[in-house]
Amino acid sequence: MGTADFNEKPIAGSELIINDDGSIFHIHLRPEELADNVILVGDPGRVDMVSEYLQDREFRHQSREFVSVTGRYNGVRMTVLSTGIGTDNIDIVMNELDALANIDFNTRKIKSVKRSLNILRIGTSGAIQPEIPLGSFVFSDISIGCDGLLNWYADRDAIALGDFEEAFKAHTGWDRHLPDPYFVRAGKRMTDLFADCALHGMTVSASGFYGPQGRVLRMPLAMPDMLSRFESFSFGGYKVTNFEMEGSAIAGIAAHLGHNAGTVCAIIAHRYLKSSNPDYKPVVRNLVKLCLDRMSAL
Repeated sequence: MGTADFNEKPIAGSELIINDDGSIFHIHLRPEELADNVILVGDPGRVDMVSEYLQDREFRHQSREFVSVTGRYNGVRMTVLSTGIGTDNIDIVMNELDALANIDFNTRKIKSVKRSLNILRIGTSGAIQPEIPLGSFVFSDISIGCDGLLNWYADRDAIALGDFEEAFKAHTGWDRHLPDPYFVRAGKRMTDLFADCALHGMTVSASGFYGPQGRVLRMPLAMPDMLSRFESFSFGGYKVTNFEMEGSAIAGIAAHLGHNAGTVCAIIAHRYLKSSNPDYKPVVRNLVKLCLDRMSAL
């Protein structure tokens, strides 16, 4: 299907599912309820924590793991939305956010004038470089998708960093049974927003918590020395700094659709040093406050 077809042909009901109340299928938001500034969190319970800082809260919706609140911070309208865990959920969230912004729900046609959202994921993460301290904040200048999601979409090479990918696969001896990894930069506006208040690096988005992040319980790994290979990889002035599970899909889909997106994580565990911080909630609160302050300045 060509570009003209995308812009002119109504989108079928099987492709864009709209609920009886006019909200989009999974996240249950209506177009008028979506702010230009969106904060994503994985844990549905964290939405209420973030929304404590908002004034003039308009609603609180909940559908499965997708909890949402829209309100104002320093006078700036913001939507807070939980995604649950994994890039498969991010595929739902990012596509539905874009649909709310850029598809006319009455005609089911793509709008001629596009709306660009500012989308920031606030997460928790485990560091893999010895110099990154527990309690620090890491902004993902580049996200490494080991999940394979972006490979399902056309033109992934137009937004991916091919030289990083080839160097990474060569360095790690990438197993042929694994999905091709993809490297995507965060939105420049978001990167600049955190230039002076976070560490910056490359973040691996894994497709699971155990094996895909090098954890071993009862099943051996296809790449037993994966952590050391990731830790020793360096390219273009960047090192792999940390693991999480959603940022690559956020960066990749946002780049495709013209949104300004980024991921910043609080470091609550250290895979290299095999340490963790069980009392991490105050650190996350500090990160939330920082992110709200920065997002309200956009």
